Amino acid sequence: MKVYFDTIGCRLNQSEVEKMAGSFSDAGHEIVSSSADADLVIVNTCAVTNNAVADSRQSIRRSSRSGKAQIVATGCWATLEPDAVMSLDGVVQVIPNVHKSELTETVLGILDHHNGQNSGRQALPGQKMRTRAFIKAQDGCNNGCSFCVTRVARGRSVSSSTKSILEDIQFAIESGVKEVVLTGVNLGSWGRDFNHPSNLKDLIKTVLADTDIVRLRLSSLEPWDLDEGFFELWENPRLCRHLHLSLQSGCDRTLERMRRRGDTHAYRNVVKAARQVSPLIAITTDIIVGFPGENENDFMESCKFIQEMEFASGHVFTFSPRQHTPAYSFADQVYPAEKKLRSKVVKELFNLSQQRYSEQFVDQSLQVLWERSKTSDDGIWQLSGLSDNYLRICSESKSNLWNEISVVKLNRLDNLGMHGLIIC
Repeated sequence: MKVYFDTIGCRLNQSEVEKMAGSFSDAGHEIVSSSADADLVIVNTCAVTNNAVADSRQSIRRSSRSGKAQIVATGCWATLEPDAVMSLDGVVQVIPNVHKSELTETVLGILDHHNGQNSGRQALPGQKMRTRAFIKAQDGCNNGCSFCVTRVARGRSVSSSTKSILEDIQFAIESGVKEVVLTGVNLGSWGRDFNHPSNLKDLIKTVLADTDIVRLRLSSLEPWDLDEGFFELWENPRLCRHLHLSLQSGCDRTLERMRRRGDTHAYRNVVKAARQVSPLIAITTDIIVGFPGENENDFMESCKFIQEMEFASGHVFTFSPRQHTPAYSFADQVYPAEKKLRSKVVKELFNLSQQRYSEQFVDQSLQVLWERSKTSDDGIWQLSGLSDNYLRICSESKSNLWNEISVVKLNRLDNLGMHGLIIC
């Protein structure tokens, strides 16, 4: 059977579909790069915003139109609105998040699908082929942010065992991956639910000590999960100099209504502690604009804090009222036009701070993992990749260096990112 996987949303979803693909491959099925070539389509949906739901719906409809494949939907939107998903053309089965780990057995109707083998994960073919492996270390969340539907869809925090994480990383290394990304809904809570509680710092130390992965990167973290001792980990150069610290707003009044556990003072201290250990670390974040009750003064206070933090880059989301969350019914909703305007302002702030951060590295040399490559008419390879501190870097080569790491001397910055010459 030919199987196509599609995923919408976060890195955790990407990690899950790669694990599913490995299971289907172990069972003797072929993973294909197009729904038009498939007998079966697995769609891992997302519900974090209304746009994510729309993208999930569009993915299912696109697969339905492309051929005669049967469609199985899973993920957060499928969990929260199973009837709406099941009503779409082509969908034959909806599997909620709580049963996602059993999806292969459920779909194939077998108890043992490994046939004595376990490939762990499989990078998806076609445009979804990646040089990085997303390793699921944790799922669910025990926090109570008033806007977040993901915690409803995924349940309470559950940590993967150290043994299973190390096995997944080893499978990724054996498949040629140079970089792994530890990911989770609330990654910083890893290990707290064990009978003998542990913490993320201990996991990272174990991964660096017990595997030969060239690069280890962390996905999004909540600032309140980190103490000053956490940043000592960056003494190991294999740990990428990149922290994505969720903020959501730079205004304490808004953070309180969001029911976030920290405030701007605590966030500022975490950033300061990180930069004391690694001065050029890239710190990125998420911001929600137009949260109910966010007035003009609140927004300006948030913008001022964003400027103060000098982020390397950031993602901007307009508030999206999600059913099943307290904020869905909050009063003083912000008008859509105003949310759009605020989003534009914050994007411009991030663009400026990203430029300032990147300019520091002109005339410096960084190691780059090449993620994309294509040949031009003259036979020269056009390369694009990421440095450990998450700079997008472009260069040229006489040979295809996809999934290789090169030292690049950076010489200029434009709207495509940094550019440089490969030294070695």
